Amino acid sequence: MKEIGGYIELDTYNLPMRHNSALALNCGRNCLAFLIQVKKIHRIMLPYFLCSSVQEVCRREGVEMRFYHVDSHFYPEKIRLLEDEWLYVVNYYGQLKNIFLAEMAEKYKRVIIDNAQAFYQDPISGIDTIYTCRKFFGVADGAFLYTDAVDTFMEEKMQLDESYDRMRFILGRFERTASEFYSDYVENNEFFADEPVKRMSKLTENLLHGIDYETVKKRRTSNFQILHEGLRAVNRLELSVPEGAFMYPLYVEGGREMRRRLREEKIFIPVLWPDAAGDSEEADMAENILPLPVDQRYGEEEMKWILKKVMDMVGIKM
Repeated sequence: MKEIGGYIELDTYNLPMRHNSALALNCGRNCLAFLIQVKKIHRIMLPYFLCSSVQEVCRREGVEMRFYHVDSHFYPEKIRLLEDEWLYVVNYYGQLKNIFLAEMAEKYKRVIIDNAQAFYQDPISGIDTIYTCRKFFGVADGAFLYTDAVDTFMEEKMQLDESYDRMRFILGRFERTASEFYSDYVENNEFFADEPVKRMSKLTENLLHGIDYETVKKRRTSNFQILHEGLRAVNRLELSVPEGAFMYPLYVEGGREMRRRLREEKIFIPVLWPDAAGDSEEADMAENILPLPVDQRYGEEEMKWILKKVMDMVGIKM
């Protein structure tokens, strides 16, 4: 019998959870680890334009890695898979449509889709697809994996994750400023480097059952559209407007300096793939693509403020 009485804890939420039919795990990198273990993946081809966490998983699991380039539309270039090699395709900013992803899977067969930046893009039946929660919602962890290779025995022996001790930066920013809790945020990101595959925590799953997904999707889409209408003329990227967008990628010259100047205006712009090195196109994209925030915390007023500041910096009058 569970405890009865005492002080009241967090309420239990019962709204429908998006990706409810997927395998719910503790983090995106462990969705990949699960696939590597269950499908016995020994070789994988990754994009150069990628965060180091994916490579860390492959090293940890003893997977041989090769790399490929992506073009300015984020399409993979010059793919030639070796025998038994898998192709890891990142859906950057939700710009790769399902018709293209399905063609890739049909052509190369052994394909994993990383939809970490495309939470609202539907999975394609029969294609291993990864989604993460932290990039879209106020949770400390959590990810979803669509796969036809669910290992029931492995699922049953997986430990259940616990998130209560990693929520400080989420709760703290709700009542104070991001800068006060940034170190906690970084520590939480680093925490998953050596974490084993676990099932999603009860806390994270409960919070995900409390989200109005349709309202979030509409707000993110609308915010992206506002920025795109104002900035498409100066953006080196040709973009479509994804439903429930992740961020707005503005590709301009002088990205590093613009980041600094925007930070002075309390507009914080991350470098999403700082590991892209050298004088490659990927390194240029990492430095000069500014991922502008479009998430559900903000509306038209904030988007117009961002537009004004960015357009002032590129010398365009509104």
